[in-house]
Amino acid sequence: MRLTDLHLLPKVRDSWSYLYVEHCRIDQEGKAIAIHDARGRVPVPCAALTVLLLGPGTSITHAAVLALADNGCLVLWTGEQGVRFYAQGMGETRSARNLLHQARLWADPVRRLEVVVRMYRKRFSEPVDPSLTLRQLRGKEGVRVREAYARASQETGVPWLGRVYRRDGWDFADPVNRALSCANSCLYGICHAAIVSAGYSPALGFIHTGKMLSFVYDIADLYKVDLTIPIAFRVVAESTSQLERRTRQACRDAFHASRLLERIVPDIESVLGTPVSEREESPFDFDMDSARPGGLWDPDQGEVSGGVNHADGDIGIDTDR
Repeated sequence: MRLTDLHLLPKVRDSWSYLYVEHCRIDQEGKAIAIHDARGRVPVPCAALTVLLLGPGTSITHAAVLALADNGCLVLWTGEQGVRFYAQGMGETRSARNLLHQARLWADPVRRLEVVVRMYRKRFSEPVDPSLTLRQLRGKEGVRVREAYARASQETGVPWLGRVYRRDGWDFADPVNRALSCANSCLYGICHAAIVSAGYSPALGFIHTGKMLSFVYDIADLYKVDLTIPIAFRVVAESTSQLERRTRQACRDAFHASRLLERIVPDIESVLGTPVSEREESPFDFDMDSARPGGLWDPDQGEVSGGVNHADGDIGIDTDR
């Protein structure tokens, strides 16, 4: 059966958020995967999964990776508790339209500043004075985050001494800082999956720069005050036992309750100023055949057909050369 309407394809907003696994073996099972550990086997329908985080002690077969890729599930190789990031798989979007739009904005200083301002303004529930400079917006954002930490500390009774995290000293951080790092890591994974699923680059950040996940940090910062900060303080207030595991579970539940996956791509389109007419995918934006070639750039026409021999026909070749 040939699919004629690509609007019927599953969208990232309809998927599960993420699954973190460690010390297990993953192999293919039918068109899905199965996870094996000391407690037994668990089948996972990867068509409904957005991102799979592979922690230490994990082995995965080639067939399982292929099944995940075919179903558009992003695979991330991470450190213990999903905190450090080592490598990633690839999203399923074949159209470069969103990436090119992002790159044009990023490369133009004036348009990039417009995106940065929209990203900051989107974080505030109240109207923001349009005359504020970028430096003033950064200061206003700093106050917002500081007040969020203070509010969460007051509501939960968990002491807050400041954000301190060292990659080489995980166990030396206090419980709330460890919970924050773990919660933010989960949030980064979800934002990363949504970004690549929609065809954007995780590296072309607007506020953040110089990192392969700069755009992930830009988008994740839209949600930290409402999601990961209160989650981390609440989990620590309940208990410090199995802290990282309970934080991940609390994130999973909160992401689902807040319909986070449904919000990320529209929020990206909003801050990037994507025209409404371009927000619904056209069937022609995706190749029905993954082997079909793309277009060729041309300085005059913008794009010409690929996959054809341009020596055929009268194209003005100088035969004397």
